[in-house]
Order: sequence, then structure tokens, then C-alpha cells
Amino acid sequence: MYEDIRKNKIKTGVIVAIFLVVITLIVYYVCMAFDLGSMSIVIAMVFSIATSWASYYYSDRIVLSVNGAHPATEEQYQKLNNILDGLMVASGLEHRPRLYVVDDPQPNAFATGRNPANSVICVTTGLLEKMDYYELEGVAAHELSHIKNYDIRLSAVVSVMVGFIVMLADFVSRALFWGRGRDNDNKGNPILMIIGLICLILAPIFGQLMQLALSRRREYLADASAVELTRNPDGLISALQKLDSDSNELKTANTATAYMYIVSPFKANAKGGKKRKSSLFSTHPSIDDRIEAIRNLK
Repeated sequence: MYEDIRKNKIKTGVIVAIFLVVITLIVYYVCMAFDLGSMSIVIAMVFSIATSWASYYYSDRIVLSVNGAHPATEEQYQKLNNILDGLMVASGLEHRPRLYVVDDPQPNAFATGRNPANSVICVTTGLLEKMDYYELEGVAAHELSHIKNYDIRLSAVVSVMVGFIVMLADFVSRALFWGRGRDNDNKGNPILMIIGLICLILAPIFGQLMQLALSRRREYLADASAVELTRNPDGLISALQKLDSDSNELKTANTATAYMYIVSPFKANAKGGKKRKSSLFSTHPSIDDRIEAIRNLK
């Protein structure tokens, strides 16, 4: 487990470095396209460093805001707080994560934050309504395991960076198609056109690669760690089955944060559709595979 934590810390540093390079290059060439001259590289460097810093330190606030989460007070959500208190004793973690709730009928949950001292566990109202005590404990233990394993740092940083890359691509594409960046002869700026096209093509691919960087092994490890905390594999298995069978769509679901949840918020099996199987580009292992792995734990 300690080896996995070390690897997650290294992955975070590598991804941040890649992000810095990509953003610096894109902003530099866009600035050149707008004839900003020698200031382009300065603007690009400052912009990329600022966004990387914000992604690291404010990733939890950004993710919570995007999902419309609000604090889970002890008075209003006593059972959830009591479950977390019990798990904290078993986990050995020094800092208790903050609890948040998203008002949505789909049962789901995620953890976020830059480290265990600045971490958050967020659940939906659908999860609180549809899970019994042991199922809710299994889900909470799974998310607490992500915190203990430093998965949250990697997930939060990547989700914010992927979202930013998509927004930057959208900006460049709008500038391209609405005629911004044109020269005095009213001809399309070739540099801006090329950069815009590259951004349009590579933005979703880059986002997918960032998601794939968060190996599906994280979910298997978090499931195993959750069972170790609760000593109750049946609780987590039952929770996963309920999560898989629910057909509600998460209102705030988006591709940038989908892989942060315990199960995908996009329901392929909604309204009688076929269940989605694991593939190379899946953000999560299939529920059947996860349940089988839990049952095979010794």
C-alpha cells in the first residue's frame, strides 16, 4: 500500500509538469497569433504556473462548487458523521475529512482534496436515502481509502486540469470560427487556425488520457482497503449492486469529474439499456469485476 501511495505522489508531479508544458505552448502560440510579440512567452509562463497552482490548492473547492455540494452538518446528517467517526479509528488517519452532500437522487459518492489534511468526502442525498447502515459504511470506507492512498490528490488535480484544457480549447475554437485573430487583410490567421484545430482535436483526447492515467486499479485497491476497514465485504458488495441497478442520472455529471465517483455517474443501463462492460477507455471497472475481486479477497 505504501508503494501505491508513493506512486500516486509521483504521478501527480508528472501530470502537473505535463500540464505546465502543454498550457505554456498553447498560450504562447495563441499570444503570437494575436501579435503580442516578445511578451508571449512571459504571459504563457505566468498563465500556466498560475493555473497549475490554483489546480493544486483549490481543486477541492472547484470540484465541490461544480457539483453544487453543501456541508453535511452533524445535526442534519448524524448517521453519516457517526459512520465516518468509526472509520477514522480503524483507518489511523490523523485528520478527519470534511463531509459534504449533493442534492441528487442518484446514489453516488466521491472524495477530493490535495492531501489527507485537506480532504473531503461527498455523497449524494440519493445514497443516504437508499443505503442501509452497512452499505453506507462500505461506501464511506471506500472513499476514505482513496484519501489514505493519496488518490484524491491525483484525481482532483487531473479533473481541474482536464476541465481547463477543454475550456481553453473552446476559447480558441470560438476565436477561430467567429473571426478573432484576423489580420488587417481580413484573412484568417494561419497560426490561430492551426492552434484552434489542434486544440479542438486534442482536447478530448488529452482529457481521456488524463483519466486513463488514473488507473482502474485505484478502484480495486480502494475496495480492498474498504473491506479491511469495515471487516464486512457483504456491505460493500450490496452497496455496489444497488449503485449499479439505480437508473437515475446525476444532474451535475461531466466527463472531467466522472472518474472521481465510486461508480460512473453516466448510466448506460438507464431505462432498460444494456449494462456497460469494462473496456480500455472505461473510467471504472465493471461492477461485476469489482464484486468478484472483493469475494476473492483473502
